[in-house]
Amino acid sequence: MTTDLEAIGRDLQHALARRQAAGRRRSHRFRLASLTLAIMGTFATVAYASGIGADLQLDPTKWAILGGGSVDGGSGVYVHAKNRADDSNSTFLVEHDAGLPAYEAFLLHEKTLRAANSTSPVPVRTEAGPLCTAAALTRAESVALNTLRAGFAPGSSPDATRAAVTAALSQAFETAPCAGLEYAGEQARLVYAGRQPASTLMPGART
Repeated sequence: MTTDLEAIGRDLQHALARRQAAGRRRSHRFRLASLTLAIMGTFATVAYASGIGADLQLDPTKWAILGGGSVDGGSGVYVHAKNRADDSNSTFLVEHDAGLPAYEAFLLHEKTLRAANSTSPVPVRTEAGPLCTAAALTRAESVALNTLRAGFAPGSSPDATRAAVTAALSQAFETAPCAGLEYAGEQARLVYAGRQPASTLMPGART
């Protein structure tokens, strides 16, 4: 088990190093996310790639690795870790999705996320409803982009636009929620902020 976790840690570190070297040139080669998990039994919200610095490293003096795993032969990798300073728990995800169509990249993300959630050492919040279909994901990204265009200047920070996009998606899918709305909102916010190319969106949401 220790050897497996060391290998996962090396995979994560190598992916992060490549991300740092690439700077702002987002080719969607892989996706990095941090799931801030529950402390003292309360359920957590999800903080995706928009909130993570490119220079993030899992320093063993600061993080204790609790577990981890991978899906699809290492295409998706996750590591559970505890912050040694405050005992908070986080799960870090890396998804190698270069060349995948947008919906396939979404499916890889959701598969990695489900695997991470199923082995989380603390309770995590999950989205309601079945997995979003391609049509639902396209609609969600379109709703998110329309919300951004109506209320924010291009290039606005993904963090600054999160609440408005989340509210718009919640209203649009109130009667038929699906798992993947958070992903759709994040994709739209990152594209609108200029942090990743429009090609990461579903084809029908790119115009």
